[in-house]
Amino acid sequence: MIGLITGQVQYLMAPMACIMTTSGVGYDIELPLPSFCQLHLNEQASIWTHFHVREDAQLLFGFIDRKERDVFRQLIKINGVGAKMALAMLSAMSAAELKMHVEQESETALTRIPGIGKKTAQRLLIELKDKLKNIEVDNTSLEFTHQPIVVSHEGSIVAEVEGALISLGYKEREAQQAIKAAKSNGDVFADTQGLLKATLKQLSGF
Repeated sequence: MIGLITGQVQYLMAPMACIMTTSGVGYDIELPLPSFCQLHLNEQASIWTHFHVREDAQLLFGFIDRKERDVFRQLIKINGVGAKMALAMLSAMSAAELKMHVEQESETALTRIPGIGKKTAQRLLIELKDKLKNIEVDNTSLEFTHQPIVVSHEGSIVAEVEGALISLGYKEREAQQAIKAAKSNGDVFADTQGLLKATLKQLSGF
């Protein structure tokens, strides 16, 4: 099926999706935060994709890094971990961070991800230990850079970030408090991704 798309980023949408056009066709692709933040509007990009078929929908998930897609595919093989939860996990932490926490058996780190309780975290640590050990991820790329999406008003940025967090499973009040905490140091965020990244750091406790 569809494994790799190279084309122009036609549209960026919150929360964390894009329309990519190639050969006259536009593909609606959902991405984890690190991949989303590397996309530049109206520029060329290559996205490794996973075509996911459900009874009620056909979805396309995309990743800048092929290894990140490999981790995603291992996650959705686990009973009880759907594509949306796997995407949320790779938005809350990078593939390298996830592998590190699994290797360190850090249950606490996994329970910081929305929708993952203590029992689920314990099961993930057991099942992922063998699944991820042979996947090589870039341990030097725990931080990622991006080009800002131009947004004309600070309120629009906050609204988009709040919507993205709610879509990841955070409660509205929890999202609002995290946004407030991210902005408490007086930092000015000129783009959605910058505030979203800072807010997720607040929620993860790192």
